[in-house]
Amino acid sequence: MKQVVALVVSFLVSFAAAAIGGLATRSAPEFYTTLVRPSWAPPASLFGPMWTVLYALMAVAAWLVWRQPATKDVRGPLVLFGVQLALNALWSWLFFAWRMGLLAEIEIVVLLVLIAFTVVAFWKVTPLAGMLLLPYLAWVGYATALTFALVGANPDVLR
Repeated sequence: MKQVVALVVSFLVSFAAAAIGGLATRSAPEFYTTLVRPSWAPPASLFGPMWTVLYALMAVAAWLVWRQPATKDVRGPLVLFGVQLALNALWSWLFFAWRMGLLAEIEIVVLLVLIAFTVVAFWKVTPLAGMLLLPYLAWVGYATALTFALVGANPDVLR
């Protein structure tokens, strides 16, 4: 029963971060369509489903790390996970709500690096947890390039 509770808590924490970031994106689809976008930009309708899958994978990965035997030190990897999760939520505020393009660019690079460190830290604890974060790392890598493209093409809107 303790494992089930831990899994539920992991999902609640991950999706709480999603909800906090989501508050900043209430008008994101409309705003996104007004931006000059590169030809390789995805449609606004892709973001919700993609992030739902990624947050679920993150939750399972964190749970897999948390449930390791006491002989493994999981505090560091889980703290790293929490920090990158908070930065993930912050990016939505910087970009969509506050339209701070330069800060969004800086922040997403820091986020990408922290996700990479989290992948490595989780992998060392249990490889499956690290593997589950690889789609997230790839998506945020893509989102990093997209952020730079959007900010560069929309300097009047994303300052």
